[in-house]
Amino acid sequence: MSRSSFLIAPSILSADFTCLREQIATCQAAGADWIHVDVMDGHFVPNLTMGPFIVEHLRRITDLPLDVHLMVEHPDTLLEAFARAGATYLTVHIEACADVQSTLKHIKSLGCQAGLTLNPATPPEALRSALPLADLVLVMTVHPGYAGQKFREDQLPKVRTVRQMLETIHSSAWLEVDGGVSAENIPKLKEAGANVFVAASAIFQHPQGIAAGIQAMRQALA
Repeated sequence: MSRSSFLIAPSILSADFTCLREQIATCQAAGADWIHVDVMDGHFVPNLTMGPFIVEHLRRITDLPLDVHLMVEHPDTLLEAFARAGATYLTVHIEACADVQSTLKHIKSLGCQAGLTLNPATPPEALRSALPLADLVLVMTVHPGYAGQKFREDQLPKVRTVRQMLETIHSSAWLEVDGGVSAENIPKLKEAGANVFVAASAIFQHPQGIAAGIQAMRQALA
C-alpha cells in the first residue's frame, strides 16, 4: 500500500464484543484499512481493557493489519505476547519507556512494525531521538483511556510539527491520530499531515451503522 494513502483504522474500543466477528467483517467490507486495538492496564491509564487473547482472536477472523496501541506501564514485558498473538504494529508511549530506542528495536526484532506515541501534554521534541526507528508515530488528540472523548483542537499544531520532523529526517513512517476523530475534523487532521485516522465511536456508534461511519470518513478525506 502506498505511503501516500490515507488509512482508516476502526478502534474496537467501541465495538460490540457480542458480535465482534460480524462487526470486523463489516469494517473490512466497508473499506477499513487497519483494525486498531487499545490495550490499557489500569495503571498507565485508569481504564482496563483487552490483552493478547483479543489480538489472537482478531488475527483468526481478519487479515487486516492489527494496530496495537499499548497504553501500559513497562511495555517491554508485553511485547512478545502481543507479537505472538499476531500484532502487525506495536505502539508504545514514550512516557512509559525507560529506554525508548531499545524498546523500538525489540519490537522490530519480534517481526512487528514499531510505533511511538505521546500524551497530549508531552512535547513533540520528546520524540526526536527515537524518531528514525519509528515505523509509525501516533499523536493522541485526547487524553488516552476512554472512548467518546471530545477531539482536542490544540493538538493540531503538534500533528504539523511531527509531520515536519518526519520530513526533515526523510522518514516514511505513518503519522496516525487517535482521539475524537470524526468526519467533521478529519479534513483538518489531513491538512496537518496525518495519514492514518483511528476512530471508535464515529464508526461503531454511527447512527446509520459501521459502514456509513467509514464511508463518511472516507468522503471527508476526499
